[in-house]
Amino acid sequence: MKKVFNCNTELCVDIKTILRTDLRTKMGKVYVGFLTNDREDHYVFQEKMRYAGEKRNPHIFRGKYITVTQGADGTLRPNFRPMKADGNFSLERYALGVYNELCVALGGFVEELRVKNEE
Repeated sequence: MKKVFNCNTELCVDIKTILRTDLRTKMGKVYVGFLTNDREDHYVFQEKMRYAGEKRNPHIFRGKYITVTQGADGTLRPNFRPMKADGNFSLERYALGVYNELCVALGGFVEELRVKNEE
């Protein structure tokens, strides 16, 4: 299962934030919530209240070979899924599968980090 991200940049927009944890947004902090386009060039972001059983680091990608989680600070963590090294196992096929999934899972995020770091 491959996820495809639709990356867009909205220019010249106003955004109203309704936050539960901070008075104002903090640089580099990831907020979990809902973004609504309530009229042309105006958005409202409402931070979601975390409930007791909620996972702290949600999965942003689940593939055959890896999963990727995102920490509260925005860091990405690739994790290997269990590997079956049976009679049909091919190291080259496995390594290529891991490579392909890393490219798909991290491609959009790495580009966003590059742009953010250049600013």
